[in-house]
Amino acid sequence: MANDPALSLENFLAALTVNTRLIGLDLGTKTIGLALSDLGRGIASPMETIRRKKFTIDAERLLAICAEQDVGGIVLGLPLNMDGTEGPRAQATRAFARNLAQKTELPITFWDERLSTAAVTRTLLEADSSRAKRAEVVDKMAAAYILQGFLDRLGFMSSD
Repeated sequence: MANDPALSLENFLAALTVNTRLIGLDLGTKTIGLALSDLGRGIASPMETIRRKKFTIDAERLLAICAEQDVGGIVLGLPLNMDGTEGPRAQATRAFARNLAQKTELPITFWDERLSTAAVTRTLLEADSSRAKRAEVVDKMAAAYILQGFLDRLGFMSSD
């Protein structure tokens, strides 16, 4: 897409520095779920949920976390429609990435997040967690699901 700051998988990997973590984002209208990889980039762990305020405030918080955690790249869940097309939420995510790219040198890439929240919610339901508990953790768990999918893809690439 023209004017898109998100890098292809190959360019994203080329832009990463060694021994840095990746951060995964599940971007919602009210919250941003965060997940962090280990330094070996094999395991994604849910981290926290940011309550969205204004873009500038959200971006500052996110980039402060990236600096604290030695993050080398951002994996942003892209909410595609089930048929693979992009709707308003995907366009909002691309706009967030464009705005964020103006505030950081960190490489950004997208990862298809279809069904991530549904999968996490189903897992939490199976674990019999309460509605309040699910609401509290679903965004950061969805971010971990997105990031783990990306990390698994990296693992497959390195074993090819």
